[in-house]
Amino acid sequence: MKILAVTTWFPSDASPTMGTFVDKDVRAIARHDDVEVVHLVAPHLADRSTVEAGGADTVDRDGITVRRFVMSPQRPEQVAAARRALDPLIDRADLVHTMAFPTLLPFTVRRPDRPWVHTEHWSGLTTPSTLPRAWRLALPGLKQLLCRPDVVTAVCDYLARPVRAVRRGPTTLVPCIVPPVDDLAPRRPLEGRPLELVGVGGLVDRKDPLLAVQVVAELGRRGLASRLTWAGSGPLHDDVLALAASLGVSDEVTLLGSVDTAGVGAALDAADLFFLPTKADNFCVSAAEALVHGRPVVVGATGGQGEYIEPHVGALVAEQTVDAYASTVQRVAPATAGLSAEDIAGTIGDRFSAEAVQRGYTDAYALAVQERSR
Repeated sequence: MKILAVTTWFPSDASPTMGTFVDKDVRAIARHDDVEVVHLVAPHLADRSTVEAGGADTVDRDGITVRRFVMSPQRPEQVAAARRALDPLIDRADLVHTMAFPTLLPFTVRRPDRPWVHTEHWSGLTTPSTLPRAWRLALPGLKQLLCRPDVVTAVCDYLARPVRAVRRGPTTLVPCIVPPVDDLAPRRPLEGRPLELVGVGGLVDRKDPLLAVQVVAELGRRGLASRLTWAGSGPLHDDVLALAASLGVSDEVTLLGSVDTAGVGAALDAADLFFLPTKADNFCVSAAEALVHGRPVVVGATGGQGEYIEPHVGALVAEQTVDAYASTVQRVAPATAGLSAEDIAGTIGDRFSAEAVQRGYTDAYALAVQERSR
């Protein structure tokens, strides 16, 4: 089957970590189907010559053709131009697979004349309070776009619920790809050294890295020495360092910046406990990655992570306070100390593997063809 995958979230030279989960999905789909990707790239992330020409920048990404068209969701003329550019590509596809909510905008007036699957990741559907005011006001109308595809897939039931609330057609679950780790790093005894905590995510308010620093300081006051290593970058970088300095824990907080998959894996392997005081997530890929690396987790409770974190290998924290997180870390670290990496990773197994995700999309495609034929 010839699949045209259209997305606003995809890695590029300007933003190599954006939409890596979409890239993984595309690679999984390409194991079974012929895939061509259209990346509707924001103007500030596009190559200057592409912006000036208003045309396609075509690249080969490990055998998959990726065409980039400039599109800002806030620019109606660019949305319309993107749709015009998509039409000939749709004509030669068997099925259209859109990924991420802004990708629906070019199909507002006219749906593709092909079976259509849409995959949703957007946290704005589950936590609209995190959106700018203009988006919150427009959201009730925008959500109606989810009614248009033949099939919508969501990465977890937490995200599927608001999707199903506006749709009559089928909504299925296809998780994010978190492949199992073949060679697990063994866990180390906790005695006689600081507790090694690791967080993975953007240095943004929603991930709450400032609270993470406060928890490190609070654990020290309680007599539990700890160190926090954080993989990820963002606008709160300087604020995190300043807060660590003011609390006297600069030596206990390390910011790695943006790191690749191998770097994230190395950080997880070196840790005793994954710690992410996220205010809201849909799937929380990093928590699942920690589990498949055999590390227990302490994360915020708002999101789909509760659908796969078993109580004996981690905890969800519903109260966004220093005391709640510090107390949970104090409880979970010794409670999970006797578990091997294999014990923890076994709670996930291969249910988030690329093969499982590819099967999920194959089923969604068959359902879309069936729905379209009606």
